[in-house]
Amino acid sequence: MGNIMRKNIVAGNWKMNNDLKATKKLVKKIRKSLKKSDLKDTRVIIAPTFVNLATAVKRSKKSKLEVAAQNMHQAKNGAFTGEVSAEMLRSIGVKTVILGHSERRAYFGETDELLAEKVNAALANKLEVIFCFGEELADRKAGKEEAVVESQIKNALFHLEAEAFKKIVLAYEPVWAIGTGETASPEQAQDMHAFIRKTLADKYGSDVANSVSILYGGSVKPANAKEIFSKPDVDGGLIGGAALKAEDFSAIINAF
Repeated sequence: MGNIMRKNIVAGNWKMNNDLKATKKLVKKIRKSLKKSDLKDTRVIIAPTFVNLATAVKRSKKSKLEVAAQNMHQAKNGAFTGEVSAEMLRSIGVKTVILGHSERRAYFGETDELLAEKVNAALANKLEVIFCFGEELADRKAGKEEAVVESQIKNALFHLEAEAFKKIVLAYEPVWAIGTGETASPEQAQDMHAFIRKTLADKYGSDVANSVSILYGGSVKPANAKEIFSKPDVDGGLIGGAALKAEDFSAIINAF
């Protein structure tokens, strides 16, 4: 097996938080803390709200900080009031988009089929995709977590050519561990990440499977980040609440 260096990634999903002033302030604080850290193999990404993306991009220039969008529409343009296209994101300097977040699935009814279209649109516009998926508590209790995760990945991504995975980052979110204070144990996270990598390897071969970064997204905090990130198949985190506090986010980044 070729030893392919996977990038470590810490991505902060700000969700519907931070107005313009708060965005500027937080970007400034994160930039400052990144200057102090020695992060050769770690990417740091933040995902502010649509209305503050352009500002965040401007304020992150000449720094290690990258800016992602939290979502996008699958159409190129048109009569889709309130929506934002891949092309628009590209035009303001955004290079990455989060798709399939559990909140988008739960509150906005996003299906695997819709997400496959969004992934296609993102890749067609040369946007990198952070693709989220994960099981709910009922699935976990029924012992169906692997089946659920496998179907979410297959339905939304397995129509792609192997080449596409150069522009895809996977983010496993056990839905029962988001904002509930519950965290999957580092062992549970590692088991699922290994399963995800095996699922990729079965379809695309081990080189692709070993080169894709798989992030863990379920209540990562400064206190548990080091242990979770130390697992062989965990390549970083998609951080929610802790990404809104510069100190916490920096501590998580420095867990690498």
